[in-house]
Amino acid sequence: MTVQAVIFDWGGTLTPWHTVDLTELWHAVCTRHFAAERAVEVATAMHTAERELWQLVEREHRSSTMDHVFERAGVAPSDALLASYSSAWEPHTFTDPDAPALLSYLRGRGIKVGVLSNTFWPRSWHEEIFRRDGMLDLIDGAVYTSELDWTKPHPAAFQAAMDAVGVADPRACVFVGDRPFDDVHGAKSMGMRAVLIPNSDVPTFPGSTPDAVVRRLADLRPLLDSW
Repeated sequence: MTVQAVIFDWGGTLTPWHTVDLTELWHAVCTRHFAAERAVEVATAMHTAERELWQLVEREHRSSTMDHVFERAGVAPSDALLASYSSAWEPHTFTDPDAPALLSYLRGRGIKVGVLSNTFWPRSWHEEIFRRDGMLDLIDGAVYTSELDWTKPHPAAFQAAMDAVGVADPRACVFVGDRPFDDVHGAKSMGMRAVLIPNSDVPTFPGSTPDAVVRRLADLRPLLDSW
């Protein structure tokens, strides 16, 4: 079937995968707002809460938000603390250099461009990143699981992404992501074609075979031309 939409994962896909020391990040954030001893306490609580909620995502595919992280940590979510946290992530949110040209090419072919991200962050944070990097106007529909009840690989998350780009038939959709379970297994379970961008830090998922593997986003263009 002709490809009508390509839906991308965000972290590890549109933003290249790299390791972030979350303990260090939270400590840097909290030292701006708390005295030394309290900063260590809050940073530890926030990192622990974040990790536990991601584990819940992995086990049950239930979504969470930054408010849930703060609530679990027992910390008041002040605007200043949130702003510092968002700012601390900025160096780690750079868009893959291949992405703008690829998305422009897809739009030129009349193929819808979507995003589906498992995230605690609000939509506004993601949109600001895309706006900063000149990408926001190249996206036809985006779904952030902080706005849903479920995360990938739950079918409801993929259905929401299809709805966002206005394509009803999953066979006309291609999903591109770096996670064999969340992205490849989830997409193929919905009837989509799935393309894997592998990285060494993400575990494999036995029995989930992508329709194709690419090493960089630019390699997606000739692949789609062949489908």
